[in-house]
Amino acid sequence: MVLKNNKSLGQHWLKDREILDDIAACAASPQTRDSREAPDNVTALEIGPGLGTLTSSLLKHFDKVIAVEYDKRLADNLPKSFPGKNLEVINADFLAYDLNQVASPYVVAGNIPYYITSPIIMKLLETDNRPERIVLLIQKEVAERIAAEDGKESVLSLSVKNRAFVELGPVVPKEFFTPPPKVDSQIIILEPHQPLVSDSVIKLIKLGFTSPRKKLSHNLNYEREKLLKVYDELGISHDARPADLSLEAWQDLAVKLAA
Repeated sequence: MVLKNNKSLGQHWLKDREILDDIAACAASPQTRDSREAPDNVTALEIGPGLGTLTSSLLKHFDKVIAVEYDKRLADNLPKSFPGKNLEVINADFLAYDLNQVASPYVVAGNIPYYITSPIIMKLLETDNRPERIVLLIQKEVAERIAAEDGKESVLSLSVKNRAFVELGPVVPKEFFTPPPKVDSQIIILEPHQPLVSDSVIKLIKLGFTSPRKKLSHNLNYEREKLLKVYDELGISHDARPADLSLEAWQDLAVKLAA
């Protein structure tokens, strides 16, 4: 049986073995990226394994792989490709999958659909059972937006940086996929940590980005004179836009406005 891509699920299969091995190696701890084994008792949780091309690479590094696949055809077929391997395939929507079922420590890897990138990342970062590491192949433009610095921040970049260290990996041209998507992809590596700011600060950030292109002062529901006084105390330009503030600046702003 020939399994074809389901376009409605955003399936673009990567078959370049070198890149697949690199994703799996990045998912292993930094100290073991050049070896074939991850630290003992670490499980790899794969999102959307498809035909199992990345699964094959992950099984070189990890004693156990749990693969969550939404497409029942692919989920039923995957175990046949890896007889005798410690592979658990779960036919489920990853966004509905309970991460508390995964024994810690574990890492996450996957070539994920572009259209659900943000929900997947935030699910992984906000769960109580946080993974040790997250290595995803996502749209290049989104990867760059997540890693953006001052002046190019967004709600997504600030929300991710609040809960993880961000590192960009290699760019993967669209020609490496079957069928080719319309844009290039990029590997992004996230190292989750405890939140740096509270939910109230994130709420302020979302308010501040109500109209991203407008001056921040127009988006914040505070008396203008008080707001500009706080700006002066923090060294924030009166013309600042939401994208100009770092996570630390948002934290300082939230503290001053609450005083």
